Amino acid sequence: MFSRGSRVPAAIALFGSLLGLAFAAYSTLDYAKHLDRGLHDVHCSFIPGLPPTSEAEACRVAMYSPYSALLKEQYWGGIPISLFALGAFCFFTAFSLYLLLLGERAPGRAAGFFALVGVTPLMVSLFMFTISLTQLGHLCKTCVGIYIASLLLAIGAVGSWLSTRSESTAQRALVPVALIPVWFVALAITTLVPAVVYAASTPDQRSYLTRCGEIKVAEMKGDETLKLRGSRAVQPALLFEDPLCPTCKAFHDRLVTEDVIEKLSIELVLFPLDSECNWMLDHPLHPGACIVSKAVLCGGVEARKVLEWAYTEQEFLARAGKAGPNVLRAAIKQRWGEDLLRCVDDRKTEVRLNNHLHFASENSIPVSTPQMYLGKRRICDEDTDLGLRYTLAELAPEVLK
Repeated sequence: MFSRGSRVPAAIALFGSLLGLAFAAYSTLDYAKHLDRGLHDVHCSFIPGLPPTSEAEACRVAMYSPYSALLKEQYWGGIPISLFALGAFCFFTAFSLYLLLLGERAPGRAAGFFALVGVTPLMVSLFMFTISLTQLGHLCKTCVGIYIASLLLAIGAVGSWLSTRSESTAQRALVPVALIPVWFVALAITTLVPAVVYAASTPDQRSYLTRCGEIKVAEMKGDETLKLRGSRAVQPALLFEDPLCPTCKAFHDRLVTEDVIEKLSIELVLFPLDSECNWMLDHPLHPGACIVSKAVLCGGVEARKVLEWAYTEQEFLARAGKAGPNVLRAAIKQRWGEDLLRCVDDRKTEVRLNNHLHFASENSIPVSTPQMYLGKRRICDEDTDLGLRYTLAELAPEVLK
């Protein structure tokens, strides 16, 4: 593929390394900005250098996922894996530049070492690509940028080795064998240093975890919360959710993915952000949420199945809600049958949903969802996304066992 002594493969590897370095840097920057417990725009583009945006759902899903960082129970948000990529791409940038400058004088042993380690980012990328497709259902553009960079690096690294295979034994001896373990150590140190520095500088978040207050009114009128007890429940939790709220869906998915939901004994309060039934709003944020909330209430022992159906079909139901109540009602009838739809239209269900809304009002719940309480303690909004495992480890460690 490449002629003997060609600089092209080293140039490809250098380009791939620099590209990976840029994407890893943006990903790490986005993660670190959230350590102030605020909500920020994130970079989500195939082109490095474009400004961050709030329209980055796939990248935010990846960032909030359990696969984005290590040691999430020890550090708020964990140690982002992009830090390891950042350090590794720094090493690969330097080594590919070394081979590029030497050209045909590049030692075979150096090229062989580079080929061996240069394919490791591609192997990791293939693993993360599979997780993105099978577990997250999204492909983050910044992540895809790293995958492409890893592929270019692997092509360049293997190409550099292939272009030196015909060199003589004397040429290969120019690099002592003892340098190879030194290179391995240098790669390990370069990869780990950014993560170590990050961990050492991460702010202590423990004092913030208990600052968001407690529930004021412990019981709803008629005790009509929905009881969703997990199969291995060890911790009571109170959740305020809207079935057409994308953030609620993402939160529910995190609880499932983190294997937390089965450890919770949940009392669910439906809080649709739809002015059709919610008098706390002057316009609907999620049109149709009132009807879908009634469907969840009518689910009875299958309430969780109805809720999870609403989350799974959320985009379709949101469009149906905007199209009008009849379209939404038809969708509910098609999936759950005439009996459930009659329950949705029953006056008693309207009263029951109204009790849920009054309960939210009595507790001065912010007009945003989801809201989570562990026992009586409210979990801060920011601690339900990046800081979820850390918060649970501090306040309810039994759910992580």
